[in-house]
Amino acid sequence: MASEKKILGLDNLAFDIGDQVNDQAREKEGKTSGCVAEENRNKPTYCVTDVPSWHLCGFLAIQHYLTAFGGILSIPLILSEGLCLQHDSLTQSRLINTIFFVSGLCTLLQVTFGVRLPILQGGTFALLTPAMVMLSMPEWECPAWTQNASLVNTSSPAFIEVWQSRMRTLQGSVMVASLLQILVGFSGLIGFLMRFIGPLTIAPTVSLIGLSLYDSAGAKLGSHWGISAIFSHKYRSTALIILFSQYLRHVPIPVPAFNKDRKLHTSKFFIFQSMPILLGVLVSWLVCYLLTIYDVLPSDPAQYGHLARTDVKGNVVNDAYWFTIPYPGQWGVPTVSLAGVMGITAGIICSMAESVGDYHSCAKLSGAPPPPKHAINRGIGVEGLGCLLAGAFGTGNGTTSFSENVAALGITKVGSRTVILLSGFFMILMGMLGKIGAIFSTIPTPVLGGMFLIMFGVISAAGISNLQSTDMSSSRNIFVFGFSIFTALVVPNWIMKNPDFFNTGVKELDQVINILLSTHMFVGGFLGFFLDNTIPGTKRERGLLALEELHLQDSGNTLETEEVYNLPFGITSCLSSHSWVRYVPFCPWKGQRTQYKSEDNQTSQSEPLPNGTGVTEEFAF
Repeated sequence: MASEKKILGLDNLAFDIGDQVNDQAREKEGKTSGCVAEENRNKPTYCVTDVPSWHLCGFLAIQHYLTAFGGILSIPLILSEGLCLQHDSLTQSRLINTIFFVSGLCTLLQVTFGVRLPILQGGTFALLTPAMVMLSMPEWECPAWTQNASLVNTSSPAFIEVWQSRMRTLQGSVMVASLLQILVGFSGLIGFLMRFIGPLTIAPTVSLIGLSLYDSAGAKLGSHWGISAIFSHKYRSTALIILFSQYLRHVPIPVPAFNKDRKLHTSKFFIFQSMPILLGVLVSWLVCYLLTIYDVLPSDPAQYGHLARTDVKGNVVNDAYWFTIPYPGQWGVPTVSLAGVMGITAGIICSMAESVGDYHSCAKLSGAPPPPKHAINRGIGVEGLGCLLAGAFGTGNGTTSFSENVAALGITKVGSRTVILLSGFFMILMGMLGKIGAIFSTIPTPVLGGMFLIMFGVISAAGISNLQSTDMSSSRNIFVFGFSIFTALVVPNWIMKNPDFFNTGVKELDQVINILLSTHMFVGGFLGFFLDNTIPGTKRERGLLALEELHLQDSGNTLETEEVYNLPFGITSCLSSHSWVRYVPFCPWKGQRTQYKSEDNQTSQSEPLPNGTGVTEEFAF
């Protein structure tokens, strides 16, 4: 979920929509709202305001849901370790239902009232890291008896209080920290902050999100290295990656399709390219099931490989309800920990910086103009509201924009926000089906380990990819990044081994210091921010001009109006008659377009580039 992520391989369509999309595109010729793909192969076939046919819309919505599946699913499964829920699969399934439900709800809010781009919302690893650090503190360490399955009675009041007390503290911390994001977004302060948060701050912060979770991945991988390798090798340089990514990536699976011209016919679906996470889980899961029913895997819990069995988690699917509706306060009244709030706040800041880059990438791929100030302010504010809702519902996490789904826009060439709205409804529906969450909670431990290995590795690499806009031949930049990364690995490791080093006499202050210095992404992000803004260097050297250059390059390939960012249901029209609206940072007003054109003209006359264009020295929303 890294910001401004380069999308590789987008020329290989995951779904051959030519039979359906091209026919419908011809029907749209002459309409100002449509995009003609033949004019420019980089343009989407469907832009933000266009609506595909119902069957195409439904298929693409499901594909977006499956794209976000792995990232959203892994968060409650990792969080359950810190909540002492390793042996309570039924509660894990409820957490899975809750996070999918909230993700769908936040997606609807973001697309309808937020930035209004086709961008899907889901859980964020930026908040998972400080949450796990908080739960690993001595006062929140799980009792020894909760680690022994034979001693755990999941329905006992004592066990319920153990995990719910931790969840309530995490909920309150997320809710309080989310107020900062709401304030920064709706007040317009995000533009001011982005002047100082550059690639050399974002790169170590995002990379350390993945690097800091290596222990969780390693513990699950070690439960059965052979099974884990089946999944992880699908993405590495072994036989399966050669088979799927090289030999089979262009091999389509025929699926039935229908349109007015060709009637009933077959279309092409590139399943090996569009659903790698899901396929990896299913194949590995199937292998575990076959090894279980033929008793190849040991039935003795004390033996190596037992956790790879598919019957380890008992009758969780039978015990789960068919329908369940998550609601705020379902785990009790949230409580607040000052140390937890500070740690989660560090993650919130990282999440905001990532989302701004995602908005610009999404606008480019969906055929929309670069997002104006009010849209970005509104998007960040709505993400803050999403984190507030996630805390209230009890996901133990927040929400953010999913870069993986931004990539899917480039693959399908369909940038319609109607598709993402429908995907949000799918997630809400999946969150209400209790059996679905229960099924996912029974995924064998080594299969999860393989999934984590790939996802955390990709997150780490995606963070480093932010450096491509900086001058990495500069010794200044090499020092800033290298020092930030290495120090962020050393300091938290030492603090975790010496938790009693800080003893100020004030317990709350000791907790805040320990959590902040134990959070890798905070240490790396803070050092990157401080060094990048204090050591002399040009803005081009620091990579701060890349976003302005991107703005100028994309302006000719997008819609001519900014109507896409107006508020829905005629709200913008109602507000435009009031002069005070211009002073509200998240509201569009009728004089804004003239202002933007004037700013663009000033921009083109500021700093000359080698290609003859110009960019401003500052980036403000």
